[in-house]
Amino acid sequence: MACGKMALHRSSSVSTPDACSVQAAHVLSYADSLRGGGVERALLRLAAGWVERGRRVTLVIGDPTGPLAAELPAGVTVACGALAVAVRAAVPDVVFCPGNYYTSRAAWMRWQLGAEAPPIVAKMSNAFVRPDFGAVGRWGNRRWLASYGRFVDALVAMTPALAEEAAAVTGIPPARISVIPNPPAHVLPFAAPTSLPAGRYVLGVGRLVPQKRWDRLVAALPRLADPSVALAILGEGPERARLQAQAASLGVADRLYLPGHAADPMPALERAGVAALTSDYEGVPGVLREALAMGTPVVATRSSRAIPEIICDPALGTIVARDDADALVAALDRWLAPGARRPAPVAAPGEDAASRYLALFDTLLRERGPRQRTGP
Repeated sequence: MACGKMALHRSSSVSTPDACSVQAAHVLSYADSLRGGGVERALLRLAAGWVERGRRVTLVIGDPTGPLAAELPAGVTVACGALAVAVRAAVPDVVFCPGNYYTSRAAWMRWQLGAEAPPIVAKMSNAFVRPDFGAVGRWGNRRWLASYGRFVDALVAMTPALAEEAAAVTGIPPARISVIPNPPAHVLPFAAPTSLPAGRYVLGVGRLVPQKRWDRLVAALPRLADPSVALAILGEGPERARLQAQAASLGVADRLYLPGHAADPMPALERAGVAALTSDYEGVPGVLREALAMGTPVVATRSSRAIPEIICDPALGTIVARDDADALVAALDRWLAPGARRPAPVAAPGEDAASRYLALFDTLLRERGPRQRTGP
């Protein structure tokens, strides 16, 4: 049989495997905690898909408690401790780095284990260019990105535009960069309902951290044409008190809802008048795709090269400059106006993401060939 998708998933129990039957039977990934976050939520969806396809999955989690603990897939092994120690003990076939924030740990693990280290596949989950960095920080970030090729065996970007950018900033050959979107979110029937405004509202979904710049939405709230529209932001983080103080100073404290982490934001997105994302920088924000999948228009700052790939038609939403407060208010008013036409639901890509990652892992393992493994 020629190598292909069917062969990639051949059972690992075959006693005399040929090149086509070699597969990454054991995948290890890691995260700081399960307190929330798009990167961690996407990782759990991928892990569930890998387990469903017969692979063994180990997740090294610094703090396995938190809201996302309820979404831990059955069949996943949860470990703790230093990454290199966990990898040496578990002896996985592949290590998956779930986002930019976690790449330094992958590099440190590769340096510690040397030839014992399994192949590393890293996903680019956030912006390459960081406007929050000063000149020295930007210089250091460029140097860091240019070092990826020394410890990453394969890189994954979530859109074609970000794949091009990844090749440019890391120097990794395009042949080692794959485009695989995150698996889409689905309604979770077991999730507790979220407390939301009774009337119309603008919805933000994400951590309450400086990157998200929710203060831009709070500042827009008293300027909206309809003074009855509320703002709800689903998420938790250190900016809560500052946002509440800002709303109070603007006289709109009663129109700002911060219900905290939502186990399932999809129903809230479906009810929203418009979903808004006002970040300084992003990777591929899943909330925009989730909103469009529910037929809800979106307004977003130009915080990533992926934004125009998602809001690819004016009928879906509006893109505004990061610091154009007038444009933000005008865009929100447009979609909140009586009779404004909501977009037809747009199916999010990525239903086959778990399979595509496994195909990448398997191919990488075959190309790398056998390696020396030292167990515990």
